[in-house]
Amino acid sequence: MIAGMPQVIVFLRAVNVAGRFVKMADLRHTLEEAGFTGVESHIQSGNLLLRSRQRTTSAVASRVSTVLSQWAGFEIPAIVRTPTELNALVKRVEGIPPLLEPGGRRYLAFADRAIAGPAREVLDGWDNSGERARVLDQDVLAELTIDFHRTRLTNARIERITGAVTTWRDFKVVREIAERWGETQ
Repeated sequence: MIAGMPQVIVFLRAVNVAGRFVKMADLRHTLEEAGFTGVESHIQSGNLLLRSRQRTTSAVASRVSTVLSQWAGFEIPAIVRTPTELNALVKRVEGIPPLLEPGGRRYLAFADRAIAGPAREVLDGWDNSGERARVLDQDVLAELTIDFHRTRLTNARIERITGAVTTWRDFKVVREIAERWGETQ
């Protein structure tokens, strides 16, 4: 660990799906060669912990995306949260009563910017059978009682509504990541 280098959690969008496959060991090595340190991954869907010389989460996201997109040959957007932000988000979600009765499966769509105005109103008012959503500043909590692959509230739709880049994670995975990396600084 290099003193003074902030540690962040990175959520990559669209890796190891739809023919866009990368090996996490190669991805970690590529980031380390680009100057990131302490690079770790959790499962194959692009969840990373790393340290960076960049001082803002937006700068880290941009640099990670540039490095990995050039390496992989396809665009790899990155959404970054600090361990403190992720811990607070998990606690916030755990405090929200079920959006559907009986309770559904929860997902988080991490966004690269705050969601406000008309986009927030559309998502907070989402009322499709078996689907509900709630905007949590720059993230969207989605609760589904239907199969994930049948939902109309897709990542692509959230991006169209918000104009933001987003990436989905099952809330159980987000909780695991927070437990694993959320307390590190």
